[in-house]
Amino acid sequence: MNAMSEIDQRFESAQQIAHKAAQTALHHFTNRDSLNIESKGTQDWVSNADRDVETEIRAALSAAFPEDSIIGEEHENVVGGSPYTWVVDPIDGTTSFVNAMPGWCVVIACLRNNETVIGVIVDPIAKETFSACLGRAATLNGEPMQVSNASSIKDGSVAVGHSGRIAPEPTIDILSKLVLAGGIYYRIGSGALMLAYVASGRLLGYVETHMFAWDCVAALFIIEQSGGQVREFDVPAMLNAGGPVLTAAPGVYDQICQLQEQA
Repeated sequence: MNAMSEIDQRFESAQQIAHKAAQTALHHFTNRDSLNIESKGTQDWVSNADRDVETEIRAALSAAFPEDSIIGEEHENVVGGSPYTWVVDPIDGTTSFVNAMPGWCVVIACLRNNETVIGVIVDPIAKETFSACLGRAATLNGEPMQVSNASSIKDGSVAVGHSGRIAPEPTIDILSKLVLAGGIYYRIGSGALMLAYVASGRLLGYVETHMFAWDCVAALFIIEQSGGQVREFDVPAMLNAGGPVLTAAPGVYDQICQLQEQA
């Protein structure tokens, strides 16, 4: 089987697995009274739903592609012998999830030799699936999508992410620069979903001083496949420890770069 056939096969499986996992997550969401919620740090939560959904995704991936590696937020990494690595966030936006709000999603990415080749993001509340595969156009619910054609950050909203893991000053600086430049900032609980909104043209761009790979690599690939620009990052470093993220529609990319000093 050639590389594209291998990727296509994984793309079909990733979509099926993500949709099934999203329904499992939605079941937990509608039965939140039974959730066991723990704090992992400042504004950082995990529930039995996160662990259950990731376990389901990992089991499905391991059954379909036993030689592939798996990196996920809630369980130990699995090292395989193939060129493929799956990167999984079972519920991105857990704070929204546990507080009965929309703004969370299931995220699956696949890399081949450290190059992202598949990204799938499923938002079961909005019934939206953002996906991309190497060699195919990025889609929203199966229809082609593209980033905004705006030429100024005054023409829309820019998402600004923040994590309690890092100092607040860099994020405050970004927000200040954005507002002073006439822009509007946007924020929901899920970084992956905000990045998906960049891919679909709803947001002009996204900036965050630190994200983990499971939160961003799927969506950054989808953005690129939708015609957006992504600031280059070191893939092994991102997979290991995370890093800064900046992405935007081409017409505003340079303006958004001015909001964040290169890390």
